Amino acid sequence: MRFLDSTPACPISRRAFLGAGLSTLLLPGVTSADDLLPSSLGLCSFIRNEMRKANIPGLAAGFARDGVVQFAQGYGMADIAQHKAVTANTMFHIASVTKTVTATMIMRLAERGKLTLDEPISRHLDFPVVNPRFRDTAITFRQLLTHTSSISDARYYEIDFRESGRDAERTLPDFLKQYLAPGGDNYSDTACFSAARPGAAWDYCNVGFGLLGHLAGRIGGMDMREQTRRDIFAPLGMDHTSWTIKDTPQLHSAVPYDRVDSALIAVKPVGFPDWSAGMLRSSISDFMKFVAASANGGRSGGVELLGAADMAQMLDMRAPAGLPEWLSGQGLGWMASPLAGQVRPNHWGGDPGVFTAVYLAPATRCGVAIFTNVGASTENRTALKNIADRLFQAAVDLPRPSRRDQ
Repeated sequence: MRFLDSTPACPISRRAFLGAGLSTLLLPGVTSADDLLPSSLGLCSFIRNEMRKANIPGLAAGFARDGVVQFAQGYGMADIAQHKAVTANTMFHIASVTKTVTATMIMRLAERGKLTLDEPISRHLDFPVVNPRFRDTAITFRQLLTHTSSISDARYYEIDFRESGRDAERTLPDFLKQYLAPGGDNYSDTACFSAARPGAAWDYCNVGFGLLGHLAGRIGGMDMREQTRRDIFAPLGMDHTSWTIKDTPQLHSAVPYDRVDSALIAVKPVGFPDWSAGMLRSSISDFMKFVAASANGGRSGGVELLGAADMAQMLDMRAPAGLPEWLSGQGLGWMASPLAGQVRPNHWGGDPGVFTAVYLAPATRCGVAIFTNVGASTENRTALKNIADRLFQAAVDLPRPSRRDQ
């Protein structure tokens, strides 16, 4: 359901690109993206060419350096039928990239002393969550954040909890109880938990990040969506970001598309009850503020998202047993894999009609993000990687300011 960089994608027929529109957030006095860069780089032309090759109808891209968003721009169509162009404020469903925000909220609670990463989550729950094969082994926050909890998505994919065109009616607590607690309608000893002991093996898990959202709400004293609005989105000035379909204004919404043979077909957005695993919708101008802080030791524009030590801990990559070969490491929410020969912390996301990616380069305090409104394919995975690499080149090419945002 929520896309990972490893998910197979079928090749598709290509068709002519359906036009391009753009709106830009740039440094003061800069009138176009290419003005930022050496003329040989040609960032905007490069992005449009990658979109044409991969048949991507709409795309938003941005980069940040030293805690400052340097560039955020839209390309192509947010709505083909209505001839509505993508702008820097167009809101895309970012799918599993959401997990980086959920992980950050958990780390903020840890910073405040509300939890410790290696304590049992059971201390904070009102229903049991125990792998029935290993009743003597507690599941911890760190295990949930690193996909090593032994909670399994196997049953999750058998049922498919998505709802077409609307937010899920089932609440997150009810979804979790019915999935994880013995006697629940969707509970299975063998399909809801893996055969590995908690902490022993990597197994990507949406349900685990749903559980983190529920835990954050119980520990923080309010729904995690409200906590993120108060503690993350408002301080960073992220006013084009929403947790629900109903709260995403039609004026700013990117229509999702899937490919059928050679055609781009509009599809309905999907809602699901485990919203903390992948329901966030955001614009590139908004989300790049979060990326800027994440790449800059937790700070952006005078706002401290996390302390530097905790941000570094999120990006400290380990290699648990079972980590797939396409990953170089697993951090707290963030993962790592090669991009143009360099290992970068990152996360990808995908659902019907959406495909997204975010990468960080903590050593140079740079971060990039790309959102598209078309489903995953071999071609657009390649395009997103190529664009991410070129965005990093653009970020490094900019002259450094005299003062760094610390």
